[in-house]
Amino acid sequence: MTGTSGRPVRVRPVPEHAPWPRQVHPVVARVLAARGVLSPDSAELRLRDLLDPGSLSGLEEAAALLQEAIDRSWRILVVGDFDCDGATATAVALRGLRALGARAVDFRVPHRMRHGYGLSPQLVAELESPLPDLIITVDNGISSLEGVAAARAAGIRVLITDHHLPGAELPQAQVIVNPNLDDDGFPSKHLAGVGVMFYVLLALRARLREAGRFAAGAEPDLSGLLDLVALGTVADLVALDQNNRILVAAGLKRIRAGRGVAGIQALIDVSGRKADRLNAEDLGFALGPRINAAGRLDDMRLGIECLLEDDPARALDMAGRLDAINQERRALQSEMTDEAMAELEQLGLEQGDALPQWQVGLCVFAPHWHAGVVGLVASKVKERWHRPAAAFAPAEEDADAAMLRGSCRSIPGFHIRDALAEVQARHPGLIERFGGHAMAAGLTLRRDRYEAFAAAFDDVARTRLDASMLDPEWLTDGALAGDVVNRTLAEQLEDAGPWGQAFPPPLFCDCFEVLEWRVLRERHLKLVLATDCGAEVSAIEFNGWLGEPPPTRLRVVYQLQRDDFGRRRATQLLVRDRQPAA
Repeated sequence: MTGTSGRPVRVRPVPEHAPWPRQVHPVVARVLAARGVLSPDSAELRLRDLLDPGSLSGLEEAAALLQEAIDRSWRILVVGDFDCDGATATAVALRGLRALGARAVDFRVPHRMRHGYGLSPQLVAELESPLPDLIITVDNGISSLEGVAAARAAGIRVLITDHHLPGAELPQAQVIVNPNLDDDGFPSKHLAGVGVMFYVLLALRARLREAGRFAAGAEPDLSGLLDLVALGTVADLVALDQNNRILVAAGLKRIRAGRGVAGIQALIDVSGRKADRLNAEDLGFALGPRINAAGRLDDMRLGIECLLEDDPARALDMAGRLDAINQERRALQSEMTDEAMAELEQLGLEQGDALPQWQVGLCVFAPHWHAGVVGLVASKVKERWHRPAAAFAPAEEDADAAMLRGSCRSIPGFHIRDALAEVQARHPGLIERFGGHAMAAGLTLRRDRYEAFAAAFDDVARTRLDASMLDPEWLTDGALAGDVVNRTLAEQLEDAGPWGQAFPPPLFCDCFEVLEWRVLRERHLKLVLATDCGAEVSAIEFNGWLGEPPPTRLRVVYQLQRDDFGRRRATQLLVRDRQPAA
């Protein structure tokens, strides 16, 4: 959010931490300590420190099943999901299984409108003969009771790899690997779907190693999959705990060294980024949306094929098509978001206003909306009013469809998947199906039950949230002395990443004199500011032009960044919020 939001500013508490080497800037040590990294050793992101796969339940059984599939040349079908995590998990599964000896591996991804989410009976019914001997779900399956049953009835074995929260009943698959199962002992519950599949491949390789399969040749190097693991992990907005940060850092290192797969390099090219300086934010805001766009508006097959392609020219062609789809997605998202905001603003609300008590949980719906974009609309509604939000569209390409598909986004302190479970417990049968995480979830319900759901959703939100949780604030890393607002610190802060979900990028708050200002492209505000010691620094506030000149002195909430536009090597502040300062 930018502009004069009026949010209060609070400084993150910094616990006591071990001394850091002199070459590490004290600000970097302070920032990391505030996020639980209390020693130089814990700041090192080394692959050898990945969590041991041994505690991930079902992993040994999954490796045994996959070894049998390889030994007997089973036909293996990977069933993915229509988001970036599902796409990267599918690509990791195919690349990894082929490297480890599987000879007949293919993939299918459900179509959002025809099949719905996950391994569904409809998808199983459409499988061509000869049927696969084994289905592996990636980033889905834990809620696919009917789909797994349909596959088993057709004589197909099923291995579920997923990270979504399970329901009261588990599907009757041969093996389930999911760190969020109730009895699972894996220390991290934040693996993305692509991370779970990567761990399955690690276990399979270890089993094949013990069987002597690599005695005559080189062992497959699964680290070559880490660029895909990093992309899917960041794009799925799972928490970047220590284990995920190790995976993402290793993937970024491969990409920066020019060793990423052709599809990722092509996506970097079409998004105007530079591979040698790529960071987690680029994965989440540049590459991920272009993969996601295929699943939102068209068929995710194109996104997966781009990630599987090894020919740079063909990969670039696919990435260009994904970029065009993403531009279409952005236009559709803008239109739908404007309509959603107008619907809520009819209630006389303006940004920052306190909503009436009965509107703590917000729901929006329009019969002409696209089901693939409602999650983005819900996210924008949530950001604007800092309330849990759900957006709905017809589940089929028909404005009069009887079923609605919804997507929910939440705020800290409100577990959205558990909230849907509570709605269902209070009103059995109101929701047809649902699943998700703490901050995002999806659901399907009958159109004639939309109003009842909206009331029930709001009722649960009012029960679980209090006024303090509905009051957003800027949680910063404090002030910076004027003489350290420089490129050296900006580079050290970037190198201390990856930053992302639950490990937010450093955010500072200081007062500055405004020396110059101008408007870029009629929307963005470009500033030259002076620190308290008189040093000048450039600043940019995207979408920050509010129609009036800024005051001569500002309190600015900002991120410190490198500015490498063109050939310059400068520093700039990315303005997140500003207020007049005394």
